[in-house]
Amino acid sequence: MNRDHSGVELAPTIVSVHTSQMIELGRGSATSTATPANYFARWIDHGTWPAWSPDTEWVRVDGPVAVGTRGVLKPKRGPKAKFVISACTPGQEYTDTTLLPGARLVFQHTVEQTEHGTELGVLVTIEGPLAFVWTRVFGGGFRESAQADLDRLVRLVEEP
Repeated sequence: MNRDHSGVELAPTIVSVHTSQMIELGRGSATSTATPANYFARWIDHGTWPAWSPDTEWVRVDGPVAVGTRGVLKPKRGPKAKFVISACTPGQEYTDTTLLPGARLVFQHTVEQTEHGTELGVLVTIEGPLAFVWTRVFGGGFRESAQADLDRLVRLVEEP
């Protein structure tokens, strides 16, 4: 056991050599005339995701939409990926986390009613020990698709 300068025994401290850094892959924002509830309804209706996210072939969830519910997503150009709903606050936020080997890919969708209309945001991040590797695998695709997908969603929700 180590002792400090006064002779008091010091407990050992374990420090992890693995650090996790969150890396932003893409983001988007928009203002809409539709209500926050309209957007939240689209986010939790997983079957409609391909209509506003054309890189998505299909999405399935295993149970009611709630924090902790698991699902599977099939991108058009890639293998199926498992995800979990990590935040689900009606009219405010829907976040899902895709579980990758050594990393977590997070898609956070937020909505807020303001005096200027409904403010929407999407943020795509990745974190974990292999986040840097996955960032290279994904390339810059989320930089463009985050805003483009949000713009498509706004058009769909605002359609009469």
